[in-house]
Amino acid sequence: MMKYHIPVLVQEVLEYLAPKKNGVYVDVTFGGGGHTRAILEAEPTCRVIACDWDKQAIDINGPALEAEFPGRIQFVWTNFTRLDFHLKKMGIMQVDGILADFGTSQYQIKERAGFSFATDTVLDMRMSPGHQTVWASDIVNNASEKELLAILYEYGEESHARAIVRAIIAARAIKKIKTTGQLVDIILSVVPRKPKMVHPATKTFQALRIVVNQELQNIHAFLRQASRLIRKDGRLVCISFHSLEDRLVKQYFKDNKDVWTILTPRVIVGSDEEIAVNPSSRSAKLRAGQKNVDK
Repeated sequence: MMKYHIPVLVQEVLEYLAPKKNGVYVDVTFGGGGHTRAILEAEPTCRVIACDWDKQAIDINGPALEAEFPGRIQFVWTNFTRLDFHLKKMGIMQVDGILADFGTSQYQIKERAGFSFATDTVLDMRMSPGHQTVWASDIVNNASEKELLAILYEYGEESHARAIVRAIIAARAIKKIKTTGQLVDIILSVVPRKPKMVHPATKTFQALRIVVNQELQNIHAFLRQASRLIRKDGRLVCISFHSLEDRLVKQYFKDNKDVWTILTPRVIVGSDEEIAVNPSSRSAKLRAGQKNVDK
């Protein structure tokens, strides 16, 4: 499980989710199962509904947890935007808490096609191929110059967006861009790599991944559901990994103070000790709220 994805801010998640006796909790981003395990261990009488859009996450990590915590965990293969639908199917109207970790797992980045610029694979980037049809290569090869610029500026906050987009347009006129290696070479042709600096392809790959998987739209839709799916005094805990995600969560709590008591007036980040052990936790930001109305 740990090889799949090392969970971040585990103790902080337990502190703010505060699992209670006989409570029902949803981990909408099961991944490697680290957070789900922590919740089940922290409160021996609670149940967890574990969801993931990536079926491999459930298939690889689910059976061991199911055997270890029989009758206390239920798996749902779904995008968290459809949580409302699946809970109703299960006869559950409200739960005691929901956890969402919006980070892409290290397993997905390293093992799934198109996510990593470090290995040459087909330019895919779909988190759930069973649910999605649009590939990153479709966007790179078919989007207009204006659309590509908007993607790189808005979702990648890429200062070299104009040069990168022009290089993409020129390259695809000669030959279709089908692999991560091709795209990386195009980016490096206009943005040279510098020692000890972030790889020049990082922001472009982030932007494409966000668009392919509609990540920000999905978070927005999920947060709207959370208000009605969590019962009074229940809690919502969200972990974000870049500023665009964190901004959505922060604004959501701010705009809904009539529904939520904000438990994290200041964003929670990883300790120096955790970052030393798990460098990917450096970008993690946790925000949490407690529902204060009965509706």
